Amino acid sequence: MSGLRPSRRQIFLAGTVAAVSTVAAAEAAAAGTGPYGSGDLGSWQTLTKAESGEAIIRNVLAKDGVFMFGDSIAVQDGKSLAIRLAGRTGDALAVHNWSGRPTVPAVDALQKWAEIYGLPRRILMATGTYDIFNPPIFAAQVDRTMSIAGPDRVVIWVNVHIARTTSDGKPAATQLADQRNSVWVNLQLADAQKRHPNLRIVRWAEYLAAKPDRVRLYLRGGLYTSVPAGQDSRNELTVQALAAAKTA
Repeated sequence: MSGLRPSRRQIFLAGTVAAVSTVAAAEAAAAGTGPYGSGDLGSWQTLTKAESGEAIIRNVLAKDGVFMFGDSIAVQDGKSLAIRLAGRTGDALAVHNWSGRPTVPAVDALQKWAEIYGLPRRILMATGTYDIFNPPIFAAQVDRTMSIAGPDRVVIWVNVHIARTTSDGKPAATQLADQRNSVWVNLQLADAQKRHPNLRIVRWAEYLAAKPDRVRLYLRGGLYTSVPAGQDSRNELTVQALAAAKTA
């Protein structure tokens, strides 16, 4: 699944993002929907988090397991992912997941763990969802992650799909902005893969787009994975990528 590439439609949409971003930003600011149409990122520091303790981190490192840094979806799905990964490959997972967190502080957490503990050969980044509120800064954080990881480790990164639904009180214009900004984030990730051969992408967005009913069945509110269907599907894609990276 991780070998899927963006469709022509996605590439076309992404290509239009740069051309219209200035106009879109001005219109969005006027409408009060943030600089890029998806609104503004609220305070996330008091939201739910899941962080492994030192003993688990050191044990996972000693066994060359996986370090994971993620956001709200990872908080919800991390335990199920750990069980699936252990059953498939025998690997343990240490997590630093935080609801509502964008990529900058997630990479800060990676940097901190690297300095304190060191890093295993595989690093899982399940972040980017909340970068729809400020897409232009995402690419630099991918490059920063790859610099921290170095050339001898594999970084597995789950791409994003956000289109919050009108049933949750979001106007159609916000849903459209979410989709545009998701593509913007994902194309930056795909472009980074050209610069970093040890970057692997779990193409969650392409998986959802491959069949008409998947978004409805596998997402809640156009953002979070449904349980168990969406959770199982996303975790399976991720485990496949981690298993492939282990044997590469």
